[in-house]
Amino acid sequence: MKKPIILINFKAYENSFGKKSIDIAKRIEKVSMEYSTEVILSVPATMISILSQELSLPIYAQHVDSYPLGAHTGSLLPEMIKEAGAKGTLLNHSEKRIRADEIHDSLHRLDKLGLESVVCIDRYELVEPMALLKPTAILIEPPELIGSGISVSKAKPEVITNAVKEISKVPGVFLIAGAGISSGNDVYTAVKLGADGIGVASAVMKAKEPEKVVEDFIKSGIKAIDEK
Repeated sequence: MKKPIILINFKAYENSFGKKSIDIAKRIEKVSMEYSTEVILSVPATMISILSQELSLPIYAQHVDSYPLGAHTGSLLPEMIKEAGAKGTLLNHSEKRIRADEIHDSLHRLDKLGLESVVCIDRYELVEPMALLKPTAILIEPPELIGSGISVSKAKPEVITNAVKEISKVPGVFLIAGAGISSGNDVYTAVKLGADGIGVASAVMKAKEPEKVVEDFIKSGIKAIDEK
C-alpha cells in the first residue's frame, strides 16, 4: 500500500457491477494516474476478474470465507479471489461481520497467498488486538457514521487519535479511517490526525461525477502528508 491510502468500497449499489461499474472504475483510474496515487477498489466478487483485466488499479474483494478448499457451496475463498486477479480483500466489514477465529484463519491464508488484507473494526480498543494478527491495514469505522455524510474526522476525531496511539504499538500495519467521509477536508483532517488514508463508499458511488470526488480526496490526502 502507498500513502495516502484511498480505498473505495463499491458495496452492492446498482452501479457497483456491470458496465456502470467499469465506467466508474476507469474514471477513477484516470484520476489516480494523473496524481500518481494508488486507489484501491473493493468490488463485488463478480467484478473482480473483469476489473482486474481492465484496470491497473489494485482490485480487492469485499470479503472472503475462511473455509478450506472442498465441499463449501457458495463460499468465496482466498484462492478464488487470487485466481480472479484480486490483490487483497476487506474482512469483517460492519455489513459482513465474522468471528475473530475466522479473521485469524483468513489472514493466515491470505498471507500465504501473498494477498493484502484490510480488517474493519468499529472501535479503537480493537486496533491493537487485530493489528497483532498482522493484516496489511486496519480500517476503523464507527458504524453509526457509515453512509451518514458526517465524517469520523469531524464527529469523532478522538476515534482516530486513539487508534493512532494503538496502531503505533504494532509496527508495520497501516491505519485507515472511514465512516461518513464525504469531502477533501474530511480526508485532510483524518490524515493530519495520523491516519494513513481513508476508506469511502457512498460519497463516490452516489456521486454524479465520482472522479471529481476522488480527485478532491487525493489532493487533500497528498496535502496533509506533505504538511506533516
